[in-house]
Amino acid sequence: MGSAHEITIEHGTQRVRVVRDGLVLAESDRPLVLRETGCPARYYLPAEDVRLDLLTASGTHTHCPFKGTASYWSLPDAPDLVWAYPDPKPGVAEIKDHLCFYDVEVVTG
Repeated sequence: MGSAHEITIEHGTQRVRVVRDGLVLAESDRPLVLRETGCPARYYLPAEDVRLDLLTASGTHTHCPFKGTASYWSLPDAPDLVWAYPDPKPGVAEIKDHLCFYDVEVVTG
């Protein structure tokens, strides 16, 4: 049979930061690292480590058969930059209340 679709979630140990145009949008030393078949590893950051005050909820929603329905947030010059699964499927329940960005910088040292 074909390769199975797999998602694994682990607790990251490195500090990650999201910076855009010199502005720190998020910084966390307790990210979740989600690895999914066929996709790059993604960092999901706890909502309390994200500058939600800088983000505006957008009307965009996408559906993933494995994770559920995603909601998106935007910056004035960056639509749908951030997403989250407010009600994730049971297999990925850990990512509830965590947000994901396309570009994350791993801070070392």
